[in-house]
Amino acid sequence: MERRQYEHHLGRLAEALREEISALVEGELADPRIGLATVTDVELAPDGKSAHVLVAVIGDEKEARESIKGLEAATGYIRHEITDRLRLRHAPELYFRLDKSDQYESRIDELLKRTKKQRK
Repeated sequence: MERRQYEHHLGRLAEALREEISALVEGELADPRIGLATVTDVELAPDGKSAHVLVAVIGDEKEARESIKGLEAATGYIRHEITDRLRLRHAPELYFRLDKSDQYESRIDELLKRTKKQRK
């Protein structure tokens, strides 16, 4: 397969993984540790054997850590469901990480406001 086609395939697979994992997290997992979590992105490795799942959690840092622990505990179930739903031969290894882009965005906004005030 051409490199461009392969990259397109990985992009489509990453989006399909995001949609399916999101559906599982938001509706089918019954772990009480998992709070209000949303799958924001899936970063698939170039070989397709592993994926980092970025999760945004509403709440404080403790709730976020507990949600990640709950998701890590459910990794086997999630991989099994992904394999069935997407008809994959092998589901990628899943690694859950907190998506802190909102925190970075608010911090950058705060710093920009400060610089604007200093210039005036």
